[in-house]
Amino acid sequence: MKRTSRDIRTANRYEVLRQIIAESPTSRQELAAATGLSLATVATLVGELLDLRMITEVGFEDSAGGRPRGLVAVNASGGALIGVDIAETYVRVELFDLGLNVLARAIEEMRPGENQPEQVVAHAAAAVGSVVMQAGVEGARVLGVGVSVPGQVDRATGVSEYAPNWDWHDVPLLDLLTEHIAYPLYLDNPLRACAVAELWFGAARGRTDAVVVNLGTGVGAGLVLDGRLHRGVSNSAGEWGHNTIVLDGRLCHCGNHGCVETYVGAPGIMLNLRELSPDSTLLHPEDQTATIDALSRGVVANNPVAVKVVRDTARYLGAGIADLVNLINPEVVVLSSWVAKTLGEPLLDEVRAAVARHALKRPMAATEIVLSPIPTDPVCLGAATFALEGALQSVGQRATVKRTIPARSRTAPPS
Repeated sequence: MKRTSRDIRTANRYEVLRQIIAESPTSRQELAAATGLSLATVATLVGELLDLRMITEVGFEDSAGGRPRGLVAVNASGGALIGVDIAETYVRVELFDLGLNVLARAIEEMRPGENQPEQVVAHAAAAVGSVVMQAGVEGARVLGVGVSVPGQVDRATGVSEYAPNWDWHDVPLLDLLTEHIAYPLYLDNPLRACAVAELWFGAARGRTDAVVVNLGTGVGAGLVLDGRLHRGVSNSAGEWGHNTIVLDGRLCHCGNHGCVETYVGAPGIMLNLRELSPDSTLLHPEDQTATIDALSRGVVANNPVAVKVVRDTARYLGAGIADLVNLINPEVVVLSSWVAKTLGEPLLDEVRAAVARHALKRPMAATEIVLSPIPTDPVCLGAATFALEGALQSVGQRATVKRTIPARSRTAPPS
């Protein structure tokens, strides 16, 4: 779809604010250099952000042979953003200031089978209410709520088109959430959320091409191409977890056999363990988190079963990541989400070795494979940036409406 001038302006406003958040304080000249925009365009966008009280003037810095340069910084107290991470086993919510610092957190555990849309929405609404109360923010200060939900999402309509692990088809999730949450809502999925979080604050920052591999109950890959989040024509890019890695392999929730997810997602890892040692004390049949935690502790203790399960999982994961390295030729591959965080360096070491065995030498030599350095929930952080993007889009729409109203019909001067 062709971008309008308003879309481009919103994207530029978003990019300038992103740079200010990342580099506060900074000058207009530094922003122009970082974004590639002209100094005049940056000055206009900075003026708009100052009017919105999202940023503030914070003084001057000396410049070589010229006038001192004015510095701007994010106005952290100028608003609040909420990120919602809806996963298969929990709903986690974090509330951020405009500097994307966490002010409050809440988590709602979801029991096995507790995955009807109304149940998921109730957990999300309860957690959102909790963080607003914890932070003590006024409702008017909440600029928006970004919501990440697994599977394929239509951002424009707010519909969860397909979530295979829950067998959801065309669920009007945003409409359901709107009945319980009074703030502007913006829907997307964890692949995009993790990729944006890494692009803003993590291992993909300053990188042109990156892959963020999301390892949880589900599996996928967020893509950063040419420095920007890549969504694909139907916002479906990154469904790498449903690539076939074993012909006629394990049955996947999506209906196919041998998908990457069935071998390296948390349920797949549990099955790897069960097939190797059915009676292992490491296995907690109804608890993904407890099983992955036990495997992590077992590897540290050099438990031979735990070591082999992690190594076998890394073999499948490494073969799948090698495909991404050969296809996309990224600068960095980031292992993200809770399974990667829990298994940590032992998994990373095995994955690096496996990728090196399968990937072509030239792209492999240019690719770094790392764990996500983000200390908080990257999905919540990324979802909050979607809310920020949505807030800036709505500002642009209101400004357009103002400009199109005849001057004589206005009851007050434009703000």
